[in-house]
Amino acid sequence: MAELKCGVENCTYNKENYCSKGDIMVGGKHAHKEEETCCESFAQRRGETNAYTSSLSHPGKIISIDCEAVKCVYNSNYKCVAEHVDITGNGAGDSRETACATFTEK
Repeated sequence: MAELKCGVENCTYNKENYCSKGDIMVGGKHAHKEEETCCESFAQRRGETNAYTSSLSHPGKIISIDCEAVKCVYNSNYKCVAEHVDITGNGAGDSRETACATFTEK
């Protein structure tokens, strides 16, 4: 589990830069750099600016992160073992416009 800061303010799960989904998947099976990763769990917020979808009653600061970016130093058996993870891509229209800014190639 990692401390997650999400800078994708237009994601339906983002509440005050925390994720209310409960867990996320970072994509980028063949990634060699940050830009080749993404938050597969991203869902663009629709409707009200302040509305968000929550599968949890409160957004979590600490979250479980599954990770397909096998070339990242923080990937251990498809789980992220970083202490802190930043997801970027504010204004994204789909998951490919997001990125794991914590990605570091092995």
